[in-house]
Amino acid sequence: MLREPPARPTRRRLLVGLTAAVAALRAGELTAEAAPSARPVPEQVPVARAGLLPASLALPDPTTATLEAFADTMVPGEKRYGGDVAIAGAAPGPGAVQAGAVELLNLPDLGIGVLLPELALLLNARALAYAATHGRVLLPTQPPFVALRFTDRTALAGELLTPGAPDRQLYVLLALFAAAAFDTAAHLHTAAAIRQRHPGLAWIGFPAPDADGLWRFPDYSYGRRLASEHPLTTPGGHPA
Repeated sequence: MLREPPARPTRRRLLVGLTAAVAALRAGELTAEAAPSARPVPEQVPVARAGLLPASLALPDPTTATLEAFADTMVPGEKRYGGDVAIAGAAPGPGAVQAGAVELLNLPDLGIGVLLPELALLLNARALAYAATHGRVLLPTQPPFVALRFTDRTALAGELLTPGAPDRQLYVLLALFAAAAFDTAAHLHTAAAIRQRHPGLAWIGFPAPDADGLWRFPDYSYGRRLASEHPLTTPGGHPA
């Protein structure tokens, strides 16, 4: 008996899924055990300098490559190895990909892994349209978004994120994941990320915790003590 192919997720389902995932990140509902990247992060030295291509960095599948290229457009970094095509190498140091953007998207607790191929298809469809409009010739061996030059990826991302653009909310949420992976190591427990020398946290100089794994800030960020809290301030921090 022939079975009907599974229905493709609608744009509404994509939006709902990404929104719920972002809400889970903000609420801190993820567990460190669920993170597939909860292992030591290797040194972020471009393999091109060593002249080697490790087996762990074999050419990724089209979905992964597309999502990596989009994440690299949001927070660019240097290439991981000489033949890296997903990362454009537009900036020195690590970017969103090295910081675990795709690992974050694939966290089981987020539950959006099944939606990622459709998101990649949307990105590639927009990349094809962009290439046709701007007279760009794309290599057929790469997904369309990956095949774009970095300047074109950036220009296309600007179109996707422009207020009022079709599906803008999807791309805004996808961009948030790239930033969250780099700035906060959202797929890892923060103390563990510090121990593992998470590329993004190390790059921005995120401070290490105290010996007991907790962060304390004895110095006032403005160099002086702020005004005392009003005695009638509500428990939620609002003025009376």
